[in-house]
Amino acid sequence: MNDSLLGPSQVRDLAGRLGVRPTKSWGQNFVVDAGTVRRIVRTAGVGPGEHVVEVGPGLGSLTLGLLEAGAHVVAIEVDPLLAEALPATVAERAPGSAGRLTVLPADALTVTDLPGEAPTALVANLPYNVAVPVLLSFLARFTSLERVLVMVQAEVADRLVAPPGSRTYGIPSAKAAWYASARRAGSIGRAVFWPVPRVDSALVALERRDPPRTTASREQVFTVVDAAFAQRRKMLRSALAGLAGSSAQAERALVAAGVRPDVRGEQLDIEAFARIAEHLVVPADVREWDG
Repeated sequence: MNDSLLGPSQVRDLAGRLGVRPTKSWGQNFVVDAGTVRRIVRTAGVGPGEHVVEVGPGLGSLTLGLLEAGAHVVAIEVDPLLAEALPATVAERAPGSAGRLTVLPADALTVTDLPGEAPTALVANLPYNVAVPVLLSFLARFTSLERVLVMVQAEVADRLVAPPGSRTYGIPSAKAAWYASARRAGSIGRAVFWPVPRVDSALVALERRDPPRTTASREQVFTVVDAAFAQRRKMLRSALAGLAGSSAQAERALVAAGVRPDVRGEQLDIEAFARIAEHLVVPADVREWDG
């Protein structure tokens, strides 16, 4: 195995040369362990010739691992300094891979188009503060994505993979289930990051699947999900009263959808939310929140 990947001393040296100090506002925690990088790439199943999108490449630890596996990588970086430096880092450490890297200097939440061939995988160490909105927006905007492997805060991972009825099931769980099946794919120790975070991390793997068969739009279904969890301890007939016009109308819609009016949102899967949306009067011009 070559030494193109970044270790702790290389990450610190590179950051020093660039004058980079990780910022909390952008959720920057850089991976400094080559073994962890290769584990992520291996778990993601990335192979030669695959087109991958990466969000938040930072100093390039994971980017180099993806390129080492033979992938073509579009790396989206919000920090202008890091975006500018990444091609030079790859050219220095893995010159034979430089032609397979495209850097897009942008906020991932604003990206609606990607250069080159459509990616089939998203692999990223997502900044903690925007992990869920980025994940959901990419699944919505880039339908070519067949699978995702993201490293996120462990608590976020638990929410994304939670099944209905569990304590951690909520908006992220239900909305992610619209697009994909999700599973936890391993834990990541704090010591592999610089700076060392105060929280644990985990890998979440998602496999694209067809959304529920429904006459309701995704926007309408997600509006019902948002309303159901806005006050999660309320029974659905109360939680959806504002959306339906009254609790009585909400109850009629729930009964028509085959859902008991006295259950709570945390007990329903995405298919049930879709059935409810079909029977609720949801404004046609409702705008979807990607997060």
